[in-house]
Amino acid sequence: MSLAPLLEASSVIQIHAFAALAALAIGIVQFAAPKGTLPHRSVGWLWVLLMVVVAGSSFWIHEIRTFGPFSLVHLLSILTLIVLPNLVMMARRHEVGMHRHLARNLFIGALVIAGLFTLLPGRIMHEVVFGRTTAAAGPG
Repeated sequence: MSLAPLLEASSVIQIHAFAALAALAIGIVQFAAPKGTLPHRSVGWLWVLLMVVVAGSSFWIHEIRTFGPFSLVHLLSILTLIVLPNLVMMARRHEVGMHRHLARNLFIGALVIAGLFTLLPGRIMHEVVFGRTTAAAGPG
């Protein structure tokens, strides 16, 4: 494991990746910690901010191009930016069940599942976790 591929990437990719990793870690803490407390609300705002950074920064990342400069991941970013205000609104209205549902699904979809796709060969996070792939040595 080496951070070198990530540190060699563009600054927008670095911001995106570090915000996503922080949101992943904070999300895990949020799910384990007591709900409805001042720390839960405060850390929740930090998580929302990090998710805005993750989704927003993705619009300047064009490594995979499906629709012009964009990919299906950008649709997930749009969905994330739509869900986040609703997630906050549900918490403020004390609609705990819907808040929990939105938070869990956003965490799983936008961080866990999308994060697993970054581990595919050819992606920067694959190189970070598994090392750089080298061309097979030829005869000689």
